[in-house]
Amino acid sequence: MLQLLLFIDDRPTTQDVIRDAEQILQKNLTCKLALQVINVSSQPYLAEHFKVVMTPALIKVNPLPRQVIAGKYLISQLIDSWKDWQTQVIESENSNSSSLLKGQLANPTDIPYASELIRVADEVFRLSQDKALLEEQIRFKDRMITILAHDLRSPITAISLALETIELHGYQLTSAQALQLFKHARSQTKALNAMITDILESAQGSTSELKIYLEKIQISDICQNVINDYSLVTRLEAKQQTLISDIPIDLPLVYADAERIRQVLSNLIGNAIKYTPQGGEISVAVLHRTIQKIEVTVTDNGVGIPKELCDRIFEDRFRVSENDDQEGYGIGLAVCRRIIRAHYGQIWVDAAGKQGSCFHFTLPVY
Repeated sequence: MLQLLLFIDDRPTTQDVIRDAEQILQKNLTCKLALQVINVSSQPYLAEHFKVVMTPALIKVNPLPRQVIAGKYLISQLIDSWKDWQTQVIESENSNSSSLLKGQLANPTDIPYASELIRVADEVFRLSQDKALLEEQIRFKDRMITILAHDLRSPITAISLALETIELHGYQLTSAQALQLFKHARSQTKALNAMITDILESAQGSTSELKIYLEKIQISDICQNVINDYSLVTRLEAKQQTLISDIPIDLPLVYADAERIRQVLSNLIGNAIKYTPQGGEISVAVLHRTIQKIEVTVTDNGVGIPKELCDRIFEDRFRVSENDDQEGYGIGLAVCRRIIRAHYGQIWVDAAGKQGSCFHFTLPVY
């Protein structure tokens, strides 16, 4: 039996190709014929399976060897091949060669069966990918619940203690002491807000739109504001760490979202504090790199990042070690990358093993 597959598309000339092909196939027919017309729009998996790269295409699947003719000269090629194909069928039947190579179709009913089999296989593959994604989301949710129970408790406790101290001992406190407690409560509230912002933005996924509000800003003011934040200063003092800044006063204006850049800086400096040991040193520097951009650098002498992971740490939900005892969601750097990319800048890290890390990001000059 001669088995043929005719792959077509939705062009107006398609019906002419089908009609002309059928006329040639019926002319002087000396063998059994099975022709199936396949529209690549409705059955793309079959086109992929048979490696069809253009339409119209006619594939002889039986008898072997498989042969393909395609393109605008398909009909003339079919005329040239027609007698040879019929001869191949007769020779195949005479030699009692009824078997086909693995993956070939044995009779006309095998073609729709193969079509359905391929479709099901594609669907199974898609479902397996969806299953893997859902499992990852469940693992992330479980980890988030565990971490939130720890991380959110700390600032909430600090806020509560500050307010209780003012409530119970307010009459004994000096104005400076009361102001200090209020600053502490406010900084912890900002820390809570930053955590929640990171979590919500991560939950939206890396493909969701990130809203930014661009304006002319002075990057040195943003840096000083973050460096002098009471919450960061308190964390530095608790670990007896030193923060050194090198921020020129004559920097050009940049075109950026001030709150988003503050979020990036707070995240990078916060990570530096977290992963730098007691008594360590952290530095923040800004450089007018070119007339088109400025570069901000946050350096520490902490535990460092393995060189092979320098690109991966900016991926969603990636952590250098799943079993380390540091707090964190593994989402902060991914959010930083989304923010900087939304500003048409770049963010990267230079690592030196266990000698610390050096994070950089660029912003366009206004």
